[in-house]
This record gives sequence, structure tokens and C-alpha cells, in this order.
Amino acid sequence: MLYLIGLGLGDVKDITVKGMETIKKCSRVYLEAYTSILTVGKEALEEYYGRELILADREMVEQEADEILKDADVADVAFLVVGDPFGATTHSDLVLRAVKAGISYRVIHNASIMNAVGCCGLQLYSFGETVSVVFWTDTWKPESFYDKIKRNRLNGMHTLCLLDIKVKEQSVENLIKGRKIYEPPRYMSVNQASEQLLEVIQNRREQSEELAISEDTICVGLSRVGAEDQKILAGPLKEMASAELGGPLHSMIISGHLHPLEIDMLKLFAVSEASFENLKMTDSSTFTS
Repeated sequence: MLYLIGLGLGDVKDITVKGMETIKKCSRVYLEAYTSILTVGKEALEEYYGRELILADREMVEQEADEILKDADVADVAFLVVGDPFGATTHSDLVLRAVKAGISYRVIHNASIMNAVGCCGLQLYSFGETVSVVFWTDTWKPESFYDKIKRNRLNGMHTLCLLDIKVKEQSVENLIKGRKIYEPPRYMSVNQASEQLLEVIQNRREQSEELAISEDTICVGLSRVGAEDQKILAGPLKEMASAELGGPLHSMIISGHLHPLEIDMLKLFAVSEASFENLKMTDSSTFTS
């Protein structure tokens, strides 16, 4: 049996009882190590679980899945994922490979950022499509995430933005030369995401495009959701560019139509007392904040 086990969002104790019991009986236990991170490292997990963990990076999961699935038809193998096992499409591919190989699988779910964002007070059923915001480079500045935010705003929906993670990435030069030299890990902050979004807004304004959001659109920054030092700040986009949320991981929400109850909740996390003074109640078809 292949077990895909969610670890939750915080620390070693967020695993479910069922997940813990399963880990203890498996012959091999892999720890997926590139779509997200916990606030503790591999060693802390090994000590708490009482098991040695095999780190599974992107290369192993996407190119060497057969190694993970080896003998899983006659023994139990666990694949651990921060959050919930299906928070990333990569893990669907692993399941499909297992089924094709005649290997049974079972999923043990846990909390993920997809549902835990409700902690800021925005109603989960008012969220539209989730978007990913990637690190820009000097020569590559995609704006497609803005267009998805615009579609959500047209429908009055909030947008959860998952911010880029770069773990075990190679520079272009090392990739071309085939050198297994990796760049230091990087985790996008709410500040960086806000700055990129502000630049997109300015670009679209210069093109005389009707704007989906503005510098005054209410946004929410979240960091280390599920951990004891979790932090939430809410306010206009222009203020999120300088908001202090501490270390990774960060997520960001672009608000849609706000219910009065949602506004009252967001005020608990206001960047400043003036953050919500100019907020206008609008219907879901209106772009302005």
C-alpha cells in the first residue's frame, strides 16, 4: 500500500493520530521537501515519529517516482506532505503511477493553507480560483496571475495567492553545464508579491486598461499559518508592500466583495487604524475598493 499522509501546517504535533499510526508501520517513509515547509526540520520530525525519513525533492518525485513506489505492492510505503496530500498536482501524478503499477493507495488528509486561510475571517465559500505568484527575474515578468485575480474580482470573489518557493533550484548556467550545484532556498514574502502586483497595476494603467484592483484594494497577508507565531495583517495593497510579517511561509489574499462581518473580522488584523477608513461597500460587479 502507498500511503499519502498530510502533516498539517504547523509543527510535528499537527499530524493526525491515523497518520502517526500509519508511519510507524511502514517499511519506508518519504518526506516531500519542495512544495511547502514546516516550522521544524527533518530531524525534529524523525525524533517525534521515531522513524528515519527519506527526503524526496522535486527531481525524485517527478523523475524517479519508481524508486518511491518500489515494492509498494508487497510492503507499506508512506509519502509525507506538508499540509494536505493533494495541495499540489504532483501528488496526483504519483497516485496515477501507483494505480498503473497495480499498487493500492490510501490518503490520510490534514489541514492545508487552502482551508486554513479562513482564520483571517474571510468566508471560504467566497473564494474564487487560487493563483500562484512566481518570482520575477530581470527578463521574465509574467502577469497572468493578475488576470486570474481580475476574473475573481468580476465575480466578487476573494483570491488566495500562493507565493513562490525556490528549493534546490539550479542557476541557468549550472543547469546548462549539467552541474549539480543548487541555489540557496528562497521564499517569496507578502512584500515582494505586493510590489510585483503594484507594478502590474501601473503597467495596466499605462495601457488604459480598466483596473481590477488598485493600490487601495484591501488585501490580507498571512505568515506561518498554523504555527504559534502565526501572523495576519490586513489593509490596502500599498500598505502590504511594507508590512512586517516575519519569516516564511507567506500567503496573500486579494479581497473581493466584502460582507460587513468579514470587514469587522479584518479590522482585528488592520495594519493601521486608518487602513479601513476609506473602504466603500460595493457590489460584486464593481472593481473599486
